[in-house]
Amino acid sequence: MPIERITFPGHSGDMLSARLDMPDGPHLATALFAHCFTCSKDIPAARRIAARLATMGIAVLRFDFTGLGHSEGEFSNTHFSSNVADLEAAADYLASRSMAPALLIGHSLGGAAVLKAATRITSSKAVVTVGAPYEPDHVSHQFGDAISKISANGQAEVSLAGRPFTIKKSFLEDVSGQNLEPCIRGLKQALLVLHAPKDATVSIDNAARIFEAAKHPKSFVTLDDADHLISEPSDAEYAAEVIASWAGRYLSLTPPAPPPGAPEGIVRVSEADPKGFLQDVNAGPLHHALADEPLAYGGTNQGMTPYGFLASGLGACTSMTIRMYARRKGWPLDHVWVDVSHDKVHARDAEAPAGQKVDTFLRTIHLQGELTDEQRQRLLEIADRCPVHQTLERASVVTTHLSEAVVEGAT
Repeated sequence: MPIERITFPGHSGDMLSARLDMPDGPHLATALFAHCFTCSKDIPAARRIAARLATMGIAVLRFDFTGLGHSEGEFSNTHFSSNVADLEAAADYLASRSMAPALLIGHSLGGAAVLKAATRITSSKAVVTVGAPYEPDHVSHQFGDAISKISANGQAEVSLAGRPFTIKKSFLEDVSGQNLEPCIRGLKQALLVLHAPKDATVSIDNAARIFEAAKHPKSFVTLDDADHLISEPSDAEYAAEVIASWAGRYLSLTPPAPPPGAPEGIVRVSEADPKGFLQDVNAGPLHHALADEPLAYGGTNQGMTPYGFLASGLGACTSMTIRMYARRKGWPLDHVWVDVSHDKVHARDAEAPAGQKVDTFLRTIHLQGELTDEQRQRLLEIADRCPVHQTLERASVVTTHLSEAVVEGAT
């Protein structure tokens, strides 16, 4: 998927560094992502969520707050209110490109920031928080004994995730003066709260308070054993899947009509994990599946194998063809299911040139209902009219060409 490297002015005029993850196909909506405290736009959770939403046709802008990552400015001069102002600046930038954000996503303190900013970003229709605190002042718990030094000296250096940051007294005063409850109660957008019960940085009771304060429509989904940063790929994948599925309910994701003469659609398969074999399989913006290999072959077993998809196509087509015929005839077919197994047999067992192997699909059809023997036999014959069956039995031609090289980034 194409990723634009962009910059835009933040709340203080400093240029903020951002990535805009664009869909390969039609652009149906835009999301704005706010990262966690002292993190960056490039943390694994942010990248994974952005990639998943892009497969649905949702562009995602993720940026570094002032003084963090590759953005300009001094972090020591920022606070919670400046983060909210940066979010508003990001929304304004997107609006200037006719891409006003419909979805706001915030991780940790970024989640609190999107709750605060949501009432001012009127284009948004849905808000997602991931491991967010109910009170922004919660972040000051990470400063430990340094709080007294900050109060006494006006600032102090604090080590966060092994990195030094200068925290000023103005930061403490700003977060302590925040009250998110009116913002949460006043949300006009749908809300999804994601939180891990074992989150050691922001406890799960914060999620409960956010959820309780919000009005419907609202949803709460647990992230099980995930840590606060959603650092495990499987946890980030799960969070991304949940957000992508949930967002489709509240955003208008109707794709534009295809041009005259266009085929029904394209199945796009894109690599989800370059270190393994996991693949994202998308048929348009609404249908998504995962393809993978078993653990024994170096995969993560999160989806069917490619041959599994091939067999499932035959099984699904067979079942649909039988149902269509029985419905037209008015026959008492209560239920149908198809078991398909796939194997390769040597040419000596089949009519094929010597030395070649041919694919054999064993298809077992199960029919339930008060059908006569004649009806059952007829439905068995109809199964062979399944278009996928006929495609597999005919010789196929696969034409392949290489697309033009895509250069990542644009300013």
